[in-house]
Amino acid sequence: MPVMEKTKQPLGLLHGGANVVLAETLGSVAATLTVNREKQYCVGLEINANHLKSVRDGLVRGVTKPIHLGRKTQVWEIKIFTENGELSCISRITMAIMEKH
Repeated sequence: MPVMEKTKQPLGLLHGGANVVLAETLGSVAATLTVNREKQYCVGLEINANHLKSVRDGLVRGVTKPIHLGRKTQVWEIKIFTENGELSCISRITMAIMEKH
């Protein structure tokens, strides 16, 4: 994700909300890829984020991995890194697995 005017807060730093949007997107897509999309879909239940290092420019990269893959819920960890590979944000999202009717 680019760190630019649209993703920065007034002090010129990457906005924490932008980190959360990236984390939720990655967790949601990952969860969706693990279910039968003809019968199920995924929705977010809870997300949290710890912003560990400020970022002023460049790109950030998110990586997600599953913590729990249950029948009804999933938990995913998302780490967001600077271009230099420094951990900038760590997030966790809980997803609900819903049945289509």
